[in-house]
Amino acid sequence: MHAQVHPSTSSSDGAANDEGARESTRPIRALNRGLEVLTQLNRLERAAINTLANAVGLPRTTTYRILETLRLAGYVERDAHDDCYRPTIMVRALSDGFDDEAMVAHIAKPHLAALCAAIVWPIAIATPAGGAMMIRETTDLQSPLALEQYGAGIRVPMLTSAAGRAYLAFCTAPQREALLELLSRSSLPEDRLARSRTDVEKILHEVRTQGYATAQRARRVSEETSLAIPVRAQDQVVATISVRFAATAVPLRTAIEQFLPKMSEAVGKIEAEFENRKRAAASAER
Repeated sequence: MHAQVHPSTSSSDGAANDEGARESTRPIRALNRGLEVLTQLNRLERAAINTLANAVGLPRTTTYRILETLRLAGYVERDAHDDCYRPTIMVRALSDGFDDEAMVAHIAKPHLAALCAAIVWPIAIATPAGGAMMIRETTDLQSPLALEQYGAGIRVPMLTSAAGRAYLAFCTAPQREALLELLSRSSLPEDRLARSRTDVEKILHEVRTQGYATAQRARRVSEETSLAIPVRAQDQVVATISVRFAATAVPLRTAIEQFLPKMSEAVGKIEAEFENRKRAAASAER
């Protein structure tokens, strides 16, 4: 006698769960279209329905519904005289939390990925946060050589990290003086060096002369070396880019010869894009 085989409910449940997961991550097409219309209107500053419809490649009726939805939500307004639409102050409010540090990190992300693909060792961009440097983006998950993984939000010391030294060396004199004064009053061991201004100035002078900063950190396996350079916007330093590598695997001279040119090229691209974004934002505000 043959045993009866009943279909498994667990497999069907699993398939249903997989389908639900796919459904939950499926993009909302209407939202994408609305954002496209708002982006174009923000760029044009003022536009008629036909102009926007042509710009986003949508039918006029669809564009009209999107604009009216945005108008009722308070993000755009319609001029009764000529029926043209324009963004309201609420659109600008969307970027209030997007400061220069966040912007430069956002711009840098794809350039860091490309740089990591070329160098392999982990790359990070950091910005000042109080008396430390905060990592904004990192390629640690991308790099197979990142034995200790750092994530966004991690703080590293200002005086004993390459990122912090690069920032201090190239920031404005008033910024540097204020930071060193703050650090000199700190009780943290990593900030103790700030109490010896002669030693600090010697380190920072060397960084400015070289054009890059270095720092070493003891690890269980081997000493880790960091190499960092500044990211500038006009006469201000907005961030630093750094690479970490094992001192036994890559001598510092080799890193300077092989990594530094690629880092400088990536920084140049980030600076150019940052300036373009700032210029466009300033133009939109006028």
